[in-house]
Amino acid sequence: MSELVPTPFAERILIVRGQRVMLDADLAALYGVPTKRFNEQVKRNLARFPVEFMFQLTAAEKKEVVANCDHLARLKFSPHAPYAFTEHGAIMAATLLNSPKAVEMSVFVVRAFVELRDWLSSHREIAEKLDYLERKVSSHDQALAGVIDTLRQLTAPPQPKKRPIGFITDREENA
Repeated sequence: MSELVPTPFAERILIVRGQRVMLDADLAALYGVPTKRFNEQVKRNLARFPVEFMFQLTAAEKKEVVANCDHLARLKFSPHAPYAFTEHGAIMAATLLNSPKAVEMSVFVVRAFVELRDWLSSHREIAEKLDYLERKVSSHDQALAGVIDTLRQLTAPPQPKKRPIGFITDREENA
């Protein structure tokens, strides 16, 4: 399946606010237009982009994305916060651009999101099994720690009886 989607497209999909998104700069590059022109088209058609299709990154999110993605280093000094497009937003953005390259690239964007969704769903089962094993091992670790503590107490040498401090009379010694 990885043959269907060129790697650079799939690598451009980021997780922001718990959603899989592509940034405006990446989409503009894929569609062969400058980011500024791409954003102008989006702003002219804001009615097509509800909040579940597109949102603007906060300063903290922008900083994190720039720090984690080498190809986005040019955004570090940009005064504008980038826009993030969900799968539906990326497809909607492709409909705004009428160039043949935009149409062709929109197919690849859709395939990249589909491949990522398939990959995540196939690996979710493995993640659930790992969580189960981690919980089980954790409970076994606690049980083993209890057994080891008990064994240490049983194998510890007995404490010698100490004589009380002070003077002891004969009556107290015989008692």
